[in-house]
Amino acid sequence: MSQATNQSWGGRFSEPTDAFVARFTASVNFDQRLAPQDIQGSIAHATMLARVGVLTDDERDAIINGLNEIQGEIERGEFNWSVPLEDVHMNIEARLTEKIGITGKKLHTGRSRNDQVATDIRLFMRDEIDVIEVELKRLREGMIELADREAETIMPGFTHLQTAQPVTFGHHILAWQEMLARDHERLLDCRKRVNVMPLGAAALAGTTYPIDRHVTAELLGFDRPTENSLDAVSDRDFAIEFTSFASILLMHLSRMSEELVLWTSAQFNFIDLPDRFCTGSSIMPQKKNPDVPELVRGKTGRVYGHLMSLLTLMKSQPLAYNKDNQEDKEPLFDAVDTVRDCLKAFADMVPAIEPKKASMYEAARRGFSTATDLADYLVRKGVAFRDAHEIVGQSVAYGLKSEKDLSEMSLDELKQFSDTIEQDVFEVLTLEGSVAARNHIGGTAPNQVRAAAQRAREALSALKAGA
Repeated sequence: MSQATNQSWGGRFSEPTDAFVARFTASVNFDQRLAPQDIQGSIAHATMLARVGVLTDDERDAIINGLNEIQGEIERGEFNWSVPLEDVHMNIEARLTEKIGITGKKLHTGRSRNDQVATDIRLFMRDEIDVIEVELKRLREGMIELADREAETIMPGFTHLQTAQPVTFGHHILAWQEMLARDHERLLDCRKRVNVMPLGAAALAGTTYPIDRHVTAELLGFDRPTENSLDAVSDRDFAIEFTSFASILLMHLSRMSEELVLWTSAQFNFIDLPDRFCTGSSIMPQKKNPDVPELVRGKTGRVYGHLMSLLTLMKSQPLAYNKDNQEDKEPLFDAVDTVRDCLKAFADMVPAIEPKKASMYEAARRGFSTATDLADYLVRKGVAFRDAHEIVGQSVAYGLKSEKDLSEMSLDELKQFSDTIEQDVFEVLTLEGSVAARNHIGGTAPNQVRAAAQRAREALSALKAGA
């Protein structure tokens, strides 16, 4: 048995909590991470209580000064976290009572640990979303600049991982940027639903004290207080929504990682990553392993797991708060850390990618990547598309036997498949001609890539300005 009952609820109990149960049910080992937000929320709560006359100004000042001192102790590593006190809230409140006496016990007036922890998590998530957004913006900026710089660098575009049509490296990187732009929208949209204040819902039904929740919401920077006390203490949709965002983002980063891993291989040889983002082998001295993208690809699974964990956690809970919800923090904390670290790694690495232009160009020449251009050429000359498709298929079959790309065949060789083909065909069979011909919004023509990069740059600047 433990030495004494917990001071926050022990009054109705006739025996102390079993020592194992105390450890099993405690959350302080991980929720102490919420200490800055817990203190922030308590300061706002005390300020509001004084404003409505529940606390005196002297009591408010004593509480706020004590909480600020406790914040300093925590930051300096001097705070003694206690498992018997269960959680971050009671640890801070107990220390406050030690410092300022009975006034410290008045801080909990008009609130419960249920609405307190819900507020702490929302404050924490708001802070972390803002940090994550900075890294996401930095990654998008790096991609936009890389795409602009490589607007004319030709590489093969793939479907089914088979050479399909030539594109530019800049166009490919802007495809990545489009994925992240959607992620960015999802993150900002999630933040709107995070930034709603549950404090004042108390345990589940509100409180009889004359609190002013709008004051507390304003002090804490929330957009508004929650509308329903039952939902306020039991809602974890915002956590699920964030991990859903995180899962989609990591899925995108994993797709990018897969391409980076392929492109750095000797078989592709499309890019080089700086040594600082790679490691070597303990037995093979020639190896340069793309560990950063491989690890980001691997971390995707753990974030998917956190989403499923939170969905499962909430799926059978009756209203209102249940102890199950203590299990929301560890998956949420890890999802936050994983997303932030993966974005930082990519934001540092992507601008440093060095394309191997000659290798990309040579790869684009293989695989008959301008076959569609030849078909389009024939259609423009009046040949029906299905007939053009057949003619080009025959030309490719000939090229496979003769080991010649379409652009390497002579006019006479091409004309054996259609008399419609003339000398001007070679303008569309070059890689440069092929990419330049896709000269429309969303196309891979270099001028379109630069225009798209500029639009993306402007859209990102508008986000920075709060538009």
